[in-house]
Amino acid sequence: MTSSEPTVPLPPVTAEVVAGAVESLTSRLRKKLDAAIELYGAVPATATDPPDDGGVRVKCGEDAVVTLLPGASGTVTDADQARCTCLLSPRCLHRAAVLGACPVAAPEDVPATEAAPEAPAPVAPVPATGAPATPAEPVAPLSPVRIDAAAGLWSAATAVLAAGLPAAGAIPQAELLRAAHTARLAGLHRAEAAALRVVRGLRDARTGHAGHRLADLVAALRELLLTTRLLAAGNGDPELIGTARRGYRPSGSLRVYGVCREPVISATGYGGVVTHLVDDDHRWFSVADVKPGGSARARGAATAPVGVGASVLNHAELSRGGLLITGATISPDGRLGSGKGVRSSPLAGLPWSSGPLSPLFARSPAQTVSERLAAARGAGPDEELTARIGEPVGCDLVITGAVGDQVLARELPSAEAERPAGPLIRLMAAHPHPDLAHTANLRRLASRPGLRVRVLGRIDPERAATLRPLAVGPVPGTEATLRLPADWQDRADLGYDRLQGSHLPPPEVCPPTEHERTGPDVLVDSPVWRVRRLTELAVSGGRRAVAESARNGGSRADGAALRATGFHTAAGLTTTLTSEADRRTRDTFGRLGDDAPDSYASAWLAAAFHLAATERELVGSSWQ
Repeated sequence: MTSSEPTVPLPPVTAEVVAGAVESLTSRLRKKLDAAIELYGAVPATATDPPDDGGVRVKCGEDAVVTLLPGASGTVTDADQARCTCLLSPRCLHRAAVLGACPVAAPEDVPATEAAPEAPAPVAPVPATGAPATPAEPVAPLSPVRIDAAAGLWSAATAVLAAGLPAAGAIPQAELLRAAHTARLAGLHRAEAAALRVVRGLRDARTGHAGHRLADLVAALRELLLTTRLLAAGNGDPELIGTARRGYRPSGSLRVYGVCREPVISATGYGGVVTHLVDDDHRWFSVADVKPGGSARARGAATAPVGVGASVLNHAELSRGGLLITGATISPDGRLGSGKGVRSSPLAGLPWSSGPLSPLFARSPAQTVSERLAAARGAGPDEELTARIGEPVGCDLVITGAVGDQVLARELPSAEAERPAGPLIRLMAAHPHPDLAHTANLRRLASRPGLRVRVLGRIDPERAATLRPLAVGPVPGTEATLRLPADWQDRADLGYDRLQGSHLPPPEVCPPTEHERTGPDVLVDSPVWRVRRLTELAVSGGRRAVAESARNGGSRADGAALRATGFHTAAGLTTTLTSEADRRTRDTFGRLGDDAPDSYASAWLAAAFHLAATERELVGSSWQ
């Protein structure tokens, strides 16, 4: 590669292509695979000639060049789309290492023609007119093929859990990807998606990716084990099976109004924008434009054309405008489709303080959070929880200070109250990527204590009383609030618009606020941190690390501390987990036998699931 050749990102690759490349290697080459992925993954990739064919080229030493030729979707979906010039190709280390360094494609990244067909969910019969309602039929049991696929994925996941991060290299990941592909062919879409999230988390952790969080990997592995355990037991609940792709349904005519834009940067190398909308009945909808390109694509998509009915608006205009749509199609999660029969015409936008947008800010955030968490309680896999509490929440706040990367605020007092009320609310960047404006905008808000600000954001279900703001605007009826340009339509999208000093009120008009004392965090300072530490140790260090902790007396001390503070169930679960980690059986001749990986994984899952439920209750209490 010459210095004049621009670098390009590696394209996403489907699970079966990566797994097939790894499985084709000899045992000698497999031992070198992790080092080769690290080596070739650091080599800058360049576009093929001609560059408009979407191909990517990686030079592997002096004698080999790997070429990836993704399809129209931008994803490598076939083994023939990955080639190497060496004599051992396609069973060569270069090809397998480059594919292993590529992002793992999400199920939605695969074109519909290449995706597995979605298995229909059982449908209850519709009673005849005037007849008594027929009770809903029980959930149909899973077929043997699906049960075997779920059991295979459970086995691969338990192997990863037992190994821990140090040993969960390319080979265990390939086994997990192969099992995920088998689950996809069997129509177990939720299990497949969970497995892919685990593989991405393992890769990010092993490469030291800046955005990696061990807690995210723990949550992904917990969901994978929970889902596959229930499916392997024959539970055919459609929510456990999941859906292959977003199925769009006709919805007639719609009148929607823009609320805000949100940049998207995915772990698979995709980037773009999502514009959030509401209709006259206060229902949430969205329009997305997400394609390969990462953070650069996310920035550029801010003014990309809206792909709904040949609209003349771009995303910046739609976020402050509206659309009248005929022949609308809507996915189950509220995304608007762009089929041939969809027509749209622009509408004048509405300020946040009028029309269907004003009720977004009419309720206390504590009430909204309480209802969302109550609805999510018992929802099962984490995807349901995310869907239920992921809708934006609106509230009027008073900025009271900052601590580290958090802006501190309290709910704006009512006309009768003299001081801000409610819990201390922490505002944190929705997307902390340095190429986006979230972090800089939060710093700007924190520079003016006493500022009144209208906030639209998402609840962070993993932190005490925390919001991730997407947009902000002025609070009506006060001078101590934002002063935004007229063409911003009284709102600033925190990922794109950059707040300036001129957008803040003078310091003298902001009422003085008392110095905020954050006090103890009901989540971080809760005794359940001992359970969290143990479940995270199991993922980061493997079964051996948990067993060593038990031998050193750590489990006894944790159990005693948990019981002393009233967490008796948590104490029992941690004791069981450490006992299973250190369990060793021997046969008649004294040889070490099976380490019972299923029992260990079940013990870890029980502790992790109980911890998640406990932390959810603690988060709910922090908003009261």
